[in-house]
Order: sequence, then structure tokens, then C-alpha cells
Amino acid sequence: MKKKIRLLITISLVLTFAVSAAVIGIKQLDYRSGTEDYFDAQLVAGLATMPDKAPENAGETDYWAEILADTDLDSLRTINEEVIGWITIPGTELSYPILQTEDNKYYLNHTWNNDLSSVGSIFMECQISPNMRSFNTIIYGHKMRNGSMFGNLLNYDNLDYWQEHPSIYLVMDDGVYRYDIFAAYEVGIREIVYRININSEKRRSDFIQFCLENSEIDTGITPTFVDRVLTLSTCTGRGHSTRWVVQGILHNGEPFLRQKTP
Repeated sequence: MKKKIRLLITISLVLTFAVSAAVIGIKQLDYRSGTEDYFDAQLVAGLATMPDKAPENAGETDYWAEILADTDLDSLRTINEEVIGWITIPGTELSYPILQTEDNKYYLNHTWNNDLSSVGSIFMECQISPNMRSFNTIIYGHKMRNGSMFGNLLNYDNLDYWQEHPSIYLVMDDGVYRYDIFAAYEVGIREIVYRININSEKRRSDFIQFCLENSEIDTGITPTFVDRVLTLSTCTGRGHSTRWVVQGILHNGEPFLRQKTP
């Protein structure tokens, strides 16, 4: 009897190990496939050889805006017409196409070229116009365990990390938008950060005050109600009731105009 019990226990442990190994293997393949999809996107966009840092002799112009101005959004759209732009934080792995569709569900589990994957995509809130004129533009992405997608955003609880990577760049059809990061914190999904159409001066001032009071870093940047805000939102790994956000304001209030290569 005891031998049978030991045998059953052994079989159970072997099966458990096999299932766990299979799950881990499938997830690793999923991550690898997602990584390949987004490397392909960088190739199509002409950004696969983007440098890690600006040269010391970069001058007074915005080096990254000049590099990103030639991003080939049109070629990306030949593969998926729902590509609306490109997002990158120079010096990090965060460099991806931005998608937008009629809901906020599809790109949670589909990559930019419509492959089914847990990696998903970086995508803009479906209720916000992609013209970048909203007071608060919200962009979502997963926090992957391998640091991909929005995985590096949680590093912004550290002021040193912010000093090394102070700005977010968005490439849109009309220009390159640079957002200077002013806040990073964990927030409830029902807070003002996720409100759409914040139009009054008071509500915008309340929004800014909320962001500054909750931020885990003090960057010295204080937005005003006339600034345009970018909110990057990702999961915290601590349930579904809160998210981690990193926020920036549009540098000088206008994008750098794109001069496409003929």
C-alpha cells in the first residue's frame, strides 16, 4: 500500500513539474516571438540602429528629435494601418510603434502586426484623438518580466534613473513630440489621471496638483493648466486596482517639425 502511495506521489510530482516546465517554455517562446515582432518593426521604421546615447558634440539642437524625424510611419502602416506613431525613451529598450483601435482590449494581446501574443502592443486610449491636442494623452502597455514594453517604467521611482532618461519622445505625422517627465507613481484606476476631457482651468489645476502630490520623485518641473500632458500607464504586479504611471509635459508646448527625407 505504501509503495502505491509513493508511486502516486512521484507521478503527481513529475506531472506537476512537466506542466510547469511546459508553461514556462510556452511563455518564453511567446516573449521571444514578441521580441522578434518588435525588432521587425524597428527595421521597417528605420530605427534598428538607433544609438544608445547622444554624442558629446550633439550641439544645441535636440539630437533625438533629429534622429527620430526620419521614422518611416508610412511603411509601418502598409503592415498595419492602425499604427499612429512611435514611442521611445532614448537609452532604454522602450522603442515601439503606437497603435490605436476602437477599444482598449484588442492590443492587450495582439502585437503591432496582429499576432496573438501576451506581449501585446503599446496603444493609445481609444477615446482620445491621436492629434496630440488633448490636455492629457494616455498610452498603455504591459510591464513584461523581461523588461520589454513598459517594463522599464517602474525604474522611475528612482531619481537617478530619471536624470539619465528624463524625456519621452513620440513620433507622429506632424512632428516629433518631446515630453519632459515630471511625475511617476502608483495610482488607482478610478482617479483623475484616467479622466477623459479635462477642460476647465480648475479641473486641470486639480489634476496637476494630484500628480505632483503623489509622485515618488521630485523633478523640479511644475506643469501649468495650459501644458499638454502625456501619461504612460502600466500594471504594477500588485493586482488590477492600481497602475503605475509616468507623466511628462510637452517640451516648449510644440512638436519638432518633421522634415522627411525625399
